[in-house]
Amino acid sequence: MKLRGTAGGLNLLLEPLDTPDSVSSMLETRAALLTEQVEIELAGVIAWAVVDTVLQHIQQAGGRISTLRPPRETSKDSVVASSKTEVVPRTMRAGVRIEKPGNVIVLGDVNPGAELIAGGDIIVSGTLRGMAHAGVSGRETAIIYAQHIAAPQVRIAHALARAPEGSSLDSLRSAPATDVAEIARLEAGQIVIEPYKP
Repeated sequence: MKLRGTAGGLNLLLEPLDTPDSVSSMLETRAALLTEQVEIELAGVIAWAVVDTVLQHIQQAGGRISTLRPPRETSKDSVVASSKTEVVPRTMRAGVRIEKPGNVIVLGDVNPGAELIAGGDIIVSGTLRGMAHAGVSGRETAIIYAQHIAAPQVRIAHALARAPEGSSLDSLRSAPATDVAEIARLEAGQIVIEPYKP
């Protein structure tokens, strides 16, 4: 991880070799720098546990995330390169609908009655209880990640996983629910929900 001061606050560059322990030890000694606006940039594929550790340190310091940039791609026709990552800095309440062309990160829960629609991936730092549709434009590699997926339905690209009337998607898991975060992805045209393995 690299830190750089900016006119508006601080820029954190997360790198593929970063670990939760390495970023935690660096941020603990620089907590005073996290009290303002923080821009997070991803230099490649970063484990969610690393991003989650950074978010916790910023929250504890009283800072605010101004932007979070996805991995940069060199291909002109890359989906990630052409889309932005939007950060929703709070829990989504019932009746709220958010639709974005790129990736969406929610720093909180998605409550029942809320709708979250993204052209790319959906990442929820809390529990997903509302409706989520990732890869809305047909992107079958899109994923939905949350600490717990307990929604009545989730969609990825053109696939739909719907729970029986009056229940949640708990019955569709490939393994019993644990304290480990969960990920929903497409496998052979079907949505599979399983514990997240970095």
